[in-house]
Amino acid sequence: MVIKKSKIRQPFDRDKIINGLLKACEKRPISIDKIEEIVNKIEQRIRNSMKKEVNSSEIGEMVMGYLKELDEIAYVRFASVYRQFKDINVFVKEMKELLK
Repeated sequence: MVIKKSKIRQPFDRDKIINGLLKACEKRPISIDKIEEIVNKIEQRIRNSMKKEVNSSEIGEMVMGYLKELDEIAYVRFASVYRQFKDINVFVKEMKELLK
């Protein structure tokens, strides 16, 4: 089960992760096989944790970790939606962290 920010519990849905990754990776040189590989790794990490429930924020952080290694543009796209940057200063701060 996945615990959303609103505290609602939903069954794990790998398609939601795939859709988020597809949006972030749009027009980037990233194959659907690579996206599937990332989702498989996330799913495996969740299973290996032996937790019955996982916070959606944990899943989001996993996605960002894999994207950061894979493609910086896709990472920034995903992070901008996931972290809901409030203003340009927060966005610039994230970019500076990425450039380190």
